[in-house]
Amino acid sequence: MKKTPALSFRARLFAAFLLASLVPLLICSAMLLQIFRLRMTDAAETEAQAHLNSALHVLDEACGGFVRAADALRGDPLVLSALSGGGGEDTRVYARLFEATASARDCARFDLYDARGNWRYSTRNAPAVRTLPVDWGPLHHAREASGLVFTACEDPTDGGSPLLQGAAALSAADGTPAGYVVVSLYQSDFHQLLEGAYGAQGALILLSGYWRPVYCAQPSLAVSLAPRLRSRLLSGQRLEEASDGFLYSVERHEGTGLYLVLRRPQVFTRDTMGLLYTVSAFCALICVAVSVLMGLSLSRQMFRPIAQLRSAIGEVEQGSLDVQVAQHRDDELGELARRFNDMVAALKRNQAQLVENQRELNQAQIRMLQAQLNPHFLCNTLDTMKWISKINKVPQVALMSTNLADILRFCISPEEFVPLGREGEILERYIEIQRLRLSGSFNFTLSLPEELADCLVPKMILQPLVENAILHGVDGVEDGAVRVEVSQTRDGLLRVAVSDNGKGFPPEMLGRFREISRPGGHLGLYNVDTILLKYYGEGCGLTLENGEGGAGAAVTAVLPVRREEEAEC
Repeated sequence: MKKTPALSFRARLFAAFLLASLVPLLICSAMLLQIFRLRMTDAAETEAQAHLNSALHVLDEACGGFVRAADALRGDPLVLSALSGGGGEDTRVYARLFEATASARDCARFDLYDARGNWRYSTRNAPAVRTLPVDWGPLHHAREASGLVFTACEDPTDGGSPLLQGAAALSAADGTPAGYVVVSLYQSDFHQLLEGAYGAQGALILLSGYWRPVYCAQPSLAVSLAPRLRSRLLSGQRLEEASDGFLYSVERHEGTGLYLVLRRPQVFTRDTMGLLYTVSAFCALICVAVSVLMGLSLSRQMFRPIAQLRSAIGEVEQGSLDVQVAQHRDDELGELARRFNDMVAALKRNQAQLVENQRELNQAQIRMLQAQLNPHFLCNTLDTMKWISKINKVPQVALMSTNLADILRFCISPEEFVPLGREGEILERYIEIQRLRLSGSFNFTLSLPEELADCLVPKMILQPLVENAILHGVDGVEDGAVRVEVSQTRDGLLRVAVSDNGKGFPPEMLGRFREISRPGGHLGLYNVDTILLKYYGEGCGLTLENGEGGAGAAVTAVLPVRREEEAEC
């Protein structure tokens, strides 16, 4: 299958420039357009709610005046007596009626009916129908309730009938029905009340509790719109959602039980949104064109020096180290060209040095092969010395040669890690040699718990530490003592401490050995610390300490606990 070639660096660079310039711009443009639309819509909704609150306030004020007028008439003995047939001057009754309705009669009609539903008094001309049924309609609702109850009309297009009527029952002192006070609001009354209470661009529609039309400045609009709103409500749709180019806001007036629906045009019509999208698309195309031109120019400026470097690298791969890249820039690409030239010059020098080093290495290998001694020959020679010493009855030489042969075999064994118990055995061999050499001038103690004897440690880490204690610690000290103590810390680490009772370390050597050591100084300690670092990392190594009062020294090694049955380190 043929592999599809990858895009060149120049093409990827151009695409990156284009994306870096276009994507944020397009995202910001889309976000700004959306934020602008949301802010305008939110402002329109806030304005519509303010208009609805204004209309509700007007209705609240009017409804409060109606209730106060009804309460005044319900407590007037003259009015109750006149409605109960007890007689009374009509002039005085009208005076009481007009006095009680002084604050509300300009926006509504007030009528007084007797207990049988016959009209008796009014703040306006006599009604066309002088009798109201008491078994249904406003009077029936008033008799069932304790206050002023409003009832909507059935036909809002009938200009001669009231659109909303409120009735309250009047009772005599003995509790018998005396009559009714009826508040009637007509088309002109609603127009007078609500004029200027909502915006000029909107249409306010009053609907009954059953979502039937009650009032609208355009009665035909209320008749045509109410069924659609009721259908949307019954189908579970939100009335606030846009429909047919309009938005709707709804509030309910608790006093009359009417629903106030404010219809207003959408903030952004389809044509307006189309224009906004067209302008945004045109601006985006201009930005694309500008970004393409700038991207081509920038990619060309960056690619030319990179192409020169690529050609020079190809010549170096062919073995030519005399190539140089022309330097015409002072920016990062110019710095890259200068460093490439320096690198080629250094490579040329290193190549010559490598030839010289290889020649010296060959000579060193020849000298090493000439001076190499077979360790097994040394072991066999030491065994021969042991038997000759036994034959000649020189046990010290036999013991020393035996121990030295064991140590040598241990050193040349292929294992990198050995059990701690085996390391202790080799250490005992070394101590026997040192006691023979130093005539037993020191004491040695090894404290190794049995449960830690099978822990694997790097080979030959105890002997250099003990040798350092013997040579630099107890040398020249009477009753010198060297102690090796192995333990396990609370953190699960293996702790090996080699201490002596000598003169201790100088102050400048105390602390982590790695931080104060240098190659060539205390070679044994340096080698052990380096081995622990290579095998276990920064958390392990040697620490140098002095005893209390500066007497004696202690070298502590810390390394992980590894068992023979575990995986190799």
